[in-house]
Amino acid sequence: MFKLTFSFPRAACAAALAALAVLPAHADEVLVAVAANFAGPLQKISEGFTAVTGHTVKASAGATGKFYTQIVAGGAPFEVLIAADDETPKKLVAEGHAVSSSNFTYAIGQLVLWSATPGLVDDQGAVLAAGRFTKLAIANPKIAPYGAAGVETIKARGLTDAIAPKLVTADSIAQAYQFVASGNAELGFVALSQVAVPGKPVTGSLWKVPQSLYGEIRQDAVLLKAGEKSAAAKALLDYLKSAPAKAVIAAYGYKE
Repeated sequence: MFKLTFSFPRAACAAALAALAVLPAHADEVLVAVAANFAGPLQKISEGFTAVTGHTVKASAGATGKFYTQIVAGGAPFEVLIAADDETPKKLVAEGHAVSSSNFTYAIGQLVLWSATPGLVDDQGAVLAAGRFTKLAIANPKIAPYGAAGVETIKARGLTDAIAPKLVTADSIAQAYQFVASGNAELGFVALSQVAVPGKPVTGSLWKVPQSLYGEIRQDAVLLKAGEKSAAAKALLDYLKSAPAKAVIAAYGYKE
């Protein structure tokens, strides 16, 4: 878990200040479960959120499916879920674990095939069929939407049988990224936001997977029942819809 309490320049927050009005009488901490692919953007967004509202964010990053299990089991203290899909927030609302009508799409994710080795992945993804690798990392498709998208891509290319023996399944997309970054897998399916970090050069090589090869990754946020009476939790969801937050989201390669 990580706690985010950053400062932010006043000029960059002007629009958000106008939209969110005055600071609250007292500041609180928001407990957030965030999809691993969005951990980096949330850290940056939290800087502006804290400057505008005074509230801070304490977040735990992981696989959306695992968070769902924890929330339903009642053992998770989270007030907000920032998911990697839109189905999980809808299920939580339907099952009474999240506040009705609070869910909304904050970003549309982009899947990439990435390698830490320059030149290994071409801009058409032909490396998948060429077979010049022994291991391909992928997040568990049963609990991670980006993992499911990776499986769809392999199937769309007609390579399921050929690639199946080479798949290395990770618990989350963050772990899939680590498998590739560490060299334990030559390439893997990850989120564009993990490899295209604003202000930093892209390392290795990648292929932006065409949307036609996998289902749209609509990522929703939702207010959980534990945060129903929390002004800070509601303020965070409002801030995710603000212009400064949307600018960060776009900078990390997400679509609206």
